[in-house]
Amino acid sequence: MHCSFVLLTMAAAAIQAAPEEKPTAEHARVLLVTGCDYPGHHWKETGPVLRNVLERDKRIEVRIVEDPEFLATPVIDDYDVIVLHFKNYQDFHREKEVRANLANFVKRGKGLVLLHYACGAFEDWPEFIDLAGKIYDQTKARAPHDPRRRFTVHVVQPAHPIARGLADFEADDELYVCLMGDRPVDVLATARSKLTGKDEPMAFVLEYGKGRVFHTPLGHDCRAIEMPGVAELLRRGCLWTAKIRP
Repeated sequence: MHCSFVLLTMAAAAIQAAPEEKPTAEHARVLLVTGCDYPGHHWKETGPVLRNVLERDKRIEVRIVEDPEFLATPVIDDYDVIVLHFKNYQDFHREKEVRANLANFVKRGKGLVLLHYACGAFEDWPEFIDLAGKIYDQTKARAPHDPRRRFTVHVVQPAHPIARGLADFEADDELYVCLMGDRPVDVLATARSKLTGKDEPMAFVLEYGKGRVFHTPLGHDCRAIEMPGVAELLRRGCLWTAKIRP
């Protein structure tokens, strides 16, 4: 009996000491929305490259939709994150539904990622500035960015989960100086513009309702997206909006 008691005690202790079983790795279902843009932005090429860059983290699974009007459908609720990768110049047939659905998606707690010219995706939608944090300023249309060049992106908030452990990195891109908006945002990275002589935001985050938003003006073309530091920043931003540790 003494032996049985000891064995039972040891078994109970082993059960208590065993770490709590955790589910398999968290998974982010991402809807990459593209299909129209400024002619100098070749979305048919950059869309697949962006998907490949994101899916290098096995926790991210990306579906590309080449029609922004898809945002008007309830299917978007099947996803954890929406990535805006388009610039539209005309209202969609279901413009009201697109806007309301996108805003509600984030308000309810989902994630939103914007890159490059997505900052101008909805020019005449007042709520877009609250959703995006900063938007394209038409008054700077003559010089919206530095000429395409290589430049250093400086991490300025290293304690944020997206930036933790991320060193300053090189970009090969258009350094946007055209973002405007008074909405409070947390700037994670900056780069010094030759046009303005100022440090311009290259990555920032905000909350919208119960959801998270990550916004970067980087990502002009395939080469820009595939720069190692930029690619890592995009993956981290995507995971953070999905509420997964980057």
